[in-house]
Amino acid sequence: MAKSKGELVVGLDIGTTKVCAVVGELGPESVDIVGIGTSPSTGLRKGVVVNIEQTVQSIKKAIEEAELMAGCEIRSVYAGIAGSHIKGFNSHGVIAVKGGEVASKDVERVIDAAKAVAIPLDREVIHILPQEFIVDDQRGIADPLGMAGVRLEVKVHIVTGAVTSAQNIVRSCHRSGLDVAEIVLESMASAKAVLTEEEREIGVALVDIGGGTTDIAVFSNDSIKHTGVLALGGTNLTNDIAFGLRTPMVAAEKIKVRHGCALAEMVRSDEVIEVPSVGGREARRLSRQVLAEICEPRVEEILTLVDQELVRSGFKNGVAAGVVLTGGTSLIEGCQELAEQIFNLPTRVGYPQNVGGLKDVVNSPMYATAVGLLMYGAEKEGVEQRFRIRDDNVFNRILGTMRKWFTDIK
Repeated sequence: MAKSKGELVVGLDIGTTKVCAVVGELGPESVDIVGIGTSPSTGLRKGVVVNIEQTVQSIKKAIEEAELMAGCEIRSVYAGIAGSHIKGFNSHGVIAVKGGEVASKDVERVIDAAKAVAIPLDREVIHILPQEFIVDDQRGIADPLGMAGVRLEVKVHIVTGAVTSAQNIVRSCHRSGLDVAEIVLESMASAKAVLTEEEREIGVALVDIGGGTTDIAVFSNDSIKHTGVLALGGTNLTNDIAFGLRTPMVAAEKIKVRHGCALAEMVRSDEVIEVPSVGGREARRLSRQVLAEICEPRVEEILTLVDQELVRSGFKNGVAAGVVLTGGTSLIEGCQELAEQIFNLPTRVGYPQNVGGLKDVVNSPMYATAVGLLMYGAEKEGVEQRFRIRDDNVFNRILGTMRKWFTDIK
C-alpha cells in the first residue's frame, strides 16, 4: 500500500510500568521508526489509570523524548488500552442484499446488525472486528464487495471496555496536549508487530505479558477469534521478589531483569547474586537458585491461567502455529521453555518486525505494543484520508466517534 513520504504516525503505549511513545514515518512500502521515548509509569495499576496527574507527567516525558529524537511536534497519538475490564465476544449479523449485488452500504448494514447486541451503559465498544462474511451460504469471504447474492451474513468479534477507563486514557492524553486518533486494544496492537501472516492464517495465540496485565489474542484464518486480559503481570513477579528476598522494589525489579529465571532447573547451583537490603543494612549474597524458586511459581501461575483461558475460549486446538510470547516479562530466562511445558505447544518469543528506520532501538518484546500501535495507525492512515500530523484541522475528521469519551458520564 503506497503512502506519500513524510507523514508521521505515533503509537503511545500507556503501560503499568512504562509509558512508551514510538514515532514512525510512512514510507512507500513500510513504516520507518524515527523516534522513541520512554518514561517510568507510576499512575496505573493493572493497566488502568488510577492517578491522572502522574500519568500525564509520564506521558509528557515520553513524548518530549520522542519529539527530540524525531525532530517533530507530536499532536495526535494512537493509544493502547488494557485492563481486566476488557471483554471480547463473538456476534453474528444477517441482512437481505438490495439489488442482488453487495455494495459498501450493505457491508455497513450487516456490521450494524451484528453489533446490535445489548451492551451495558457503563461499557463502550472499542473494536468491531469482522472475522468472515457469508454470501448465500458461501463462507470464508474476506471482502464481499461487488459479489452477487441476496443474503449477506457477517461474523464479528466485538471488544468492549469500561467507559471510564477509556475516558481516563483520553483525558490523560488531552492534559498532555495530545489528541487521541483512536484507542486500540493492546493485544491487537502487539499482534500487528510480532505475528507473521502465516501464523495468523493457520492459527496462533499471542500472549503479551506486560507489567500489570497479560493480554491474550487468538488468531485463525487471518482473523481474530478471541481476546482476553488477565490482571497479572511482571509487577506481581517483582513484588514476590521484593517480599521473598526482603529487598526494595527498585532493587527487586533490577534483580528480576538481570538474574530472573522462570525454570529453577536451568540455574547452576554455584551461581550467586548480590541482594541489596532494606534500611541501609549491608547487601547480602544469595544463591540464584533461591531467586528462581520465587520466580517459577508466579510465572507458572500466569501461564497456567492463560492456558485455562485458551481452553475456555474453545480455540486452543486451532492454534496450529503455537504460542507467541511478547511483552517485557517474556524476556526472563526460561519463560519460553516453561510456556512450552504448560501449553504443550511450540512457543517462541516475539520481537517487533516489518519496520524500518531505527528498528534496533525497538528490537525488544517490551516495545511490541508501542510498535504495534504505530503499525495500526499507519494502516489506518493509508485507508482513511491521509493527513500530516502537524495539520490543525485533522482531529475534527477523526474524533467524531469518540466525542462521548471527552465528556463526563451524566
